Amino acid sequence: MVVSDTAEKIKKMEIRGAGRIARAAVAALMDHAASATARDAASFRNEMREAAALLQGTRPTAVSLPNAIHRVMRSLEGDTPTVQELRDHFIVACRNFISSSEAAIERIGAIGAGHIQEGDTLLTHCNSEAALACLIAAQRKGISFEVYATEVRPGNQGLLTLKTLNEARIPTIYIVDSAVRSVMREVDRVIVGADAVTVNGAVVNKIGTSQIALAAHERKVSMMVAAETYKFAPRTILGEFIRIEERGPEEVLPAALAKKLPYVRVKNPVFDVTPPEYIDLIVTEEGAIPPQMAYIILRDYLGWSTGDFGGNSPGATENFDV
Repeated sequence: MVVSDTAEKIKKMEIRGAGRIARAAVAALMDHAASATARDAASFRNEMREAAALLQGTRPTAVSLPNAIHRVMRSLEGDTPTVQELRDHFIVACRNFISSSEAAIERIGAIGAGHIQEGDTLLTHCNSEAALACLIAAQRKGISFEVYATEVRPGNQGLLTLKTLNEARIPTIYIVDSAVRSVMREVDRVIVGADAVTVNGAVVNKIGTSQIALAAHERKVSMMVAAETYKFAPRTILGEFIRIEERGPEEVLPAALAKKLPYVRVKNPVFDVTPPEYIDLIVTEEGAIPPQMAYIILRDYLGWSTGDFGGNSPGATENFDV
């Protein structure tokens, strides 16, 4: 797997979903390490840093990417003298990350399913691997429920969610994004994923999530977020903000039509931020926590502290953009 090819696929959203992006990036780095031609340890480290920086710059909002890279690049620290020893340590770290990421989804599904009750009506938004794992795990436990799934404009990721739910034989009602508030009176629980979670428990997710959370808050409907621990954003410890990606205007307004509308411009943010007071629970592979406990995940499970951001160690590259 060539690093540049993977970077391009992530940038073009051919690989999408925070967890899938993280695993693809780590797999690309693992393949790059296996074929690296550096003759000494210092050159090998530099070559891997360059590859990591290329991947890390592709998606500024999905912090799963820098967190995944941070975790595997830390295996290059220390006094390992030979290229082969470094290579072996790095490949093991990559394999461990990929397997732990896959196991995290299963664990989140099992924990999240415990919060779904017989006869519930749930609503989900976008195409979250973790959120869908909770629904599928509940269905496998024999719990009967139905799901409202949004279309998720402008990318229509809701169609991917429909396919997954249909394959799992989960009764699903497909709605346009703007119908959320009108159906919220019929909903018992909202469950969504996350692209990033900040130190204060705010959640960055697909555009429209914050409006859904607001509608749920208004109706006193529980809002649950399913997120792997590596989606927690370390630089928010320092008070930094996560940069919200914007995609091209042609996703919203075709270029041919845009030419006929010279006084119109398009704003197309991909994500929005849901404040922690609108979130009841964040389900991670380490357990279900209130959003106010997000710092514990960053400190105790991801191993980040303010001291990690003072230099240019292999796991803290300059391109880390949040």
